[in-house]
Amino acid sequence: MPFLKKLHRSWQLYVLLALPVLYILVFKYYPMYGAQIAFKNFIASKGITGSDWVGFKHFIRFFNSYEFGTLLKNTLVLNFYSLLAGIPFPILLALAINNIQNKWFKKSVQMITYAPHFISVVVMAGIILVLLDPEKGIVNLLLGVFGFEPIHFMAKPSYFSSVFVWSGIWQNVGFSCIIYLAALSGIDPSQHEAAVIDGASKFKRILHIDIPGIMPVIIILLILNTGHIMDSGFEKVLLLQNQLNLRTSEVIDTYVYKVGLASQAMNYSYSTAINLFKSVVGLAMLIIVNQIAKRAKQESLW
Repeated sequence: MPFLKKLHRSWQLYVLLALPVLYILVFKYYPMYGAQIAFKNFIASKGITGSDWVGFKHFIRFFNSYEFGTLLKNTLVLNFYSLLAGIPFPILLALAINNIQNKWFKKSVQMITYAPHFISVVVMAGIILVLLDPEKGIVNLLLGVFGFEPIHFMAKPSYFSSVFVWSGIWQNVGFSCIIYLAALSGIDPSQHEAAVIDGASKFKRILHIDIPGIMPVIIILLILNTGHIMDSGFEKVLLLQNQLNLRTSEVIDTYVYKVGLASQAMNYSYSTAINLFKSVVGLAMLIIVNQIAKRAKQESLW
């Protein structure tokens, strides 16, 4: 058979392909089987199949809970803030690095901006808390030099989203710009050569050649990131969270952890229902933004 011949001829490639496929099946698709406990009164001793169906009981309980409005608001505010603030900086950094002529300086900038991405979330949270310490933190020491009173950033709910978002941009801007640098390297150099001959400045070449050249990548990444609009980054939020900033720092991810694992009740069905709701909203946002991109005649996922 032709397929078996092809399989025998390129078996090494199929072996390489089998590993990521196996990973997706085991860690992405198989866990979907457990999502059904969102519609059941899950009891561990009875198992998933033996537990009683309760329909949308847990979803209704979440929608009617007094935390629902606050959780949804905090989650959307934090994620929209991260999305909107995080879009331009990797693009600007990639455009700047792409136009640096000195190779040594170019590589140094790339390394310095790329390195923070590899700092673990726990260490990053510790760094943030040390920098923002009201007594010994460098930020408050600098504020004192200019005559300002120290600010207890982590005790004020209004500062939480900004601390979370801008520390995330600093940590990930170098890593996020890599894909834009790859897209910029794919732009035909003859376009820049023709523009130089026509007398175009470097700024105009960036504006009319580089940005349009990477616009499809920008649109695709925007669509993909919109699909994660309900994912706040559970670990970092939890580590920066305290009783004083809980009014703005309590998001759906941390709430699910507290009611599903940290509480004595172990509400597995309830927490699964909340997570399933979050996934459905993310999928809906992905489809909506993708359709908007298609109607605007931009790049889309499908």
